[in-house]
Amino acid sequence: MDTKTLLTERRSVNFFDTSKSVSDETLQQIVDLAVFAPSAFNLQPWRIIAVKSDERKEQLFNLANKQDKVREASVVLIIVGNKEGYSDANPVWGEMLQTVGGNQAVVDGAKQAAAYLYGSSEERKLKFAESNAGLLAMSLMVAAQEFGVDSHPMSGLDFDGIHAAFGLEAAETVVMTICLGSADTTKTLYPRRPRRGFNEIATIV
Repeated sequence: MDTKTLLTERRSVNFFDTSKSVSDETLQQIVDLAVFAPSAFNLQPWRIIAVKSDERKEQLFNLANKQDKVREASVVLIIVGNKEGYSDANPVWGEMLQTVGGNQAVVDGAKQAAAYLYGSSEERKLKFAESNAGLLAMSLMVAAQEFGVDSHPMSGLDFDGIHAAFGLEAAETVVMTICLGSADTTKTLYPRRPRRGFNEIATIV
């Protein structure tokens, strides 16, 4: 499917067909494609919690303002950003060292820059985690469409509640959730609402 079709035909699905499921194999293919999303210094400061069991879905349902799509979707992804993903603990730094031919000075310089740019304040830490994980989130929805899987992003959540219920680390933050499944074709979505275009949102300076 070409990019234009992917972007113009993807819809946020409000109703999912509970008789159809997303297999673990398809979910893995979606994620493996989506992780080509860009991230700062390629640090990939994110992880995904895939909620599939009825028990955990019910828990998430109660933390998502009881939106039925959480129960109906085949799987709900919790997109988690790491506010300290620039730290030495990130294995990506080791990969970078190999990429630059073992030049430790290059890696050390990148580490220092990342620590300053993304770790010098709590505001910057949060921005780092959310902006990068947000890139992954859109990539996941586009990748899902490529595999014929419908999606719906959600941010009307009890973020602190999800953080506690799903055992996130202190440095992690819940960015959003994404419902995945097959649209219930017996129900009709509202017509696509118009988007504001270049002349309304862009300024050339």
